[in-house]
Amino acid sequence: MQFSEAWLRSLVNPKLDTGQLCHLMTMAGLEVEDAVAVAPAFSHVVVAEILSADKHPNADRLQVCTVDAGGDQPLQVVCGAPNARAGLKTVCATVGAELPNDFKIKQAKVRGVESFGMLCSAKELALSDAAEGIMELPADAPVGQPLRQYLDLDDQLITIKMTPNRGDCLSIRGIAREVAAISGSAVHPVDCSPVAVDAEAAVPAVAVAIEAPAGCPIYCGRLVRGIDPAAKTPDWMVRRLQRGGVRAIHPVVDVTNYVMLELGEPMHAFDIAKVAGGIRVRAAQPGEKLALLNEQTVEIKEGTLVIADDRAALALAGIMGGAASAVSDTTVDIFLEAAHFTPDALAGRARAYGLATDSSHRFERGVDPALPALAIERATRLIVDICGGQAGPVTVAGGEPAQAPSIEFRPARARRLLGMDVTEAEMCATFVRLGLDLEAEGHDWQVSVPSYRFDLATEVDLIEEIARIKGYDNLPAVLPVAVAGMPAQPEGQRGRVEIRQRLMDLGYQEVITYSFIDAKQQAMVAPGEAQIELVNPIASQMGVMRGSLMPGLLATLRHNLNHGQDRIRLFELGRCFLGTGADAQPLRLGGLAYGPAHPEQWGEAARAVDFFDVKGDLEVILNPAAGEFAKGEHPALHPGQSARVALDGRPAGWLGALHPRLVQQLNLSRAPILFEFDWDILAARPLPNYRTVSRFPAVRRDIAVVVDAGLAVGAILAAVQTALPALVTEIALFDVYQGKGVPDGKKSLAFKMLLQDTEKTLTDVEIEKTVSEVLAYLAERFGATLRS
Repeated sequence: MQFSEAWLRSLVNPKLDTGQLCHLMTMAGLEVEDAVAVAPAFSHVVVAEILSADKHPNADRLQVCTVDAGGDQPLQVVCGAPNARAGLKTVCATVGAELPNDFKIKQAKVRGVESFGMLCSAKELALSDAAEGIMELPADAPVGQPLRQYLDLDDQLITIKMTPNRGDCLSIRGIAREVAAISGSAVHPVDCSPVAVDAEAAVPAVAVAIEAPAGCPIYCGRLVRGIDPAAKTPDWMVRRLQRGGVRAIHPVVDVTNYVMLELGEPMHAFDIAKVAGGIRVRAAQPGEKLALLNEQTVEIKEGTLVIADDRAALALAGIMGGAASAVSDTTVDIFLEAAHFTPDALAGRARAYGLATDSSHRFERGVDPALPALAIERATRLIVDICGGQAGPVTVAGGEPAQAPSIEFRPARARRLLGMDVTEAEMCATFVRLGLDLEAEGHDWQVSVPSYRFDLATEVDLIEEIARIKGYDNLPAVLPVAVAGMPAQPEGQRGRVEIRQRLMDLGYQEVITYSFIDAKQQAMVAPGEAQIELVNPIASQMGVMRGSLMPGLLATLRHNLNHGQDRIRLFELGRCFLGTGADAQPLRLGGLAYGPAHPEQWGEAARAVDFFDVKGDLEVILNPAAGEFAKGEHPALHPGQSARVALDGRPAGWLGALHPRLVQQLNLSRAPILFEFDWDILAARPLPNYRTVSRFPAVRRDIAVVVDAGLAVGAILAAVQTALPALVTEIALFDVYQGKGVPDGKKSLAFKMLLQDTEKTLTDVEIEKTVSEVLAYLAERFGATLRS
């Protein structure tokens, strides 16, 4: 939020300079992002009046002006501005003035005529970029008054970064309350006293009906008739609006915006001549459309709250008004609106239409439900003072604001949590400065919270307020008291750091992607599965919770390819969201490999990474466990290049190349290899078993057997591992052959076997017997025959 320091000091003026004030606010939680001067330094620049403007005798485009600058005698000033004319109130820099950019005014001759100053444009004073002519001031501007004083230029623009829970500080009065609390200064009240009512102004009356009380519990309205269409917004209000980041539009609109910045209550004004019948607060009807003030026409979405008359919607409630009922230069009768719209009714609604308004920004964070009654009186008084007119009585629909909640507070607990000795008198004084009411009953207090502090709901919130007002920087540094100890790490569990390190050692880079993804991305990898939709997504392409890590990894791959990367290895450890229940948010490890299998080098021909490269990476990660890879089908993976992975018989995850359909859909030149595992299963690891290292030589024997072509090698190896004779320490496949010499429908598998005994050197008889046992098992179990 941006605001004028001078405006703030009109309500609360602590004896602090700008820097001290900004530091105090920042330390109290109102983080000041910036504080800049409204205008650069300049001196001896005053309000002046041109008494006469005569043509320069020696130049066609110059005029010799006689200027009253408030001195004893008029000044002669040569000026080339086309708008210089007699009777104009303008700005004059007198001799000796110092202007921005180190420009000094001296007495000089201009084409032979003496000039004793300079009539200035806004650009020459660095007040704006307008350079068409000299500044034009109102006719009542006091001649001779310093311009800095007249335009209130000795001011600072302060910008505060507001936290979402402090909607009460999105106003000058709200910030003033905070400054008063932290500095001990007094706050000057804003005049919100009732305006004198003209009964005739309420005829005919405007009925107000709330048909959606859950979203709008309170609605205040008032007719003001007979305003002056030619009225102008006073300069002081225009300046405060501009310094608050709001442009001046129309006196009535300016007043509603001014009250929003001053009190924090967004308001709206309707031209009552353009309203048919009464005012209704209701939900949007199907197919309803509205032309907004920003010239955008929207189809109103279901669930949106609208302000309507008897014919159609007039405004998006709490967001933006409609063009059809807007006040204009011909408006004479208006209907003022000040309502309380709940955060639940407004949350995310403006973003759904691509809007971000000051009004929705406040209502989404919460506005004091007691403000509408005050704001409508304040706005009415300003409108009557500026535009004239007669005010009717206030029409109030809805219930009374809810009573302030009462919170039980224990001073002893506050001292314990703060870690410092704060007296009860100090706590009481802090609560009083914050506008809280309290009743002390022994060691327990009951603290009543004002309606504008909806961020205070628990005892801990009150304790935090004590720390905030005392100053976080004033809290003593106290070492925590706790038992020091190392957390237990079961031997049968892998740590996350260990897995991350192994993947990084293999060349993978960790990424963290959003848990919110596009529904289309989720359907791409898991078609037909139920999706968890977000009620209030932060963006239209982030509307569901992810059920897999694959969409985020693929999106990151696409991003890196667009930035010129060609060899990409990624992994992510994060939660997926599958519904409700104890296992609804499993932690998963996902990864992706794309591009060349190895970095470019001279000693090896380039080739693309494939299924077996990543399978090898996974075997390194899983070690000492041995993963069981079995053929399976996953909707996001290639049906011929994918595997279901199990650990100790438990399904652990998937590995495979991206499905060709998705490769084409994502416009990839080749298929990335992906994997995804459930962390709980992956984290479990077998404890290593010690085996005596043999001092005797190992013997290798190779065998080649012929089996059915459709028989999976993995199934053979898994079965053989369980039935190997004790002397076989390792068996591995090293060749697969189909062709000449092998019958059709068959394939040849060549295995190497390592045989070793820990007690002695093996004899040929023992070796041959062991090989025969293995061959016999293969023949019996798989119908394998020894290849001749």
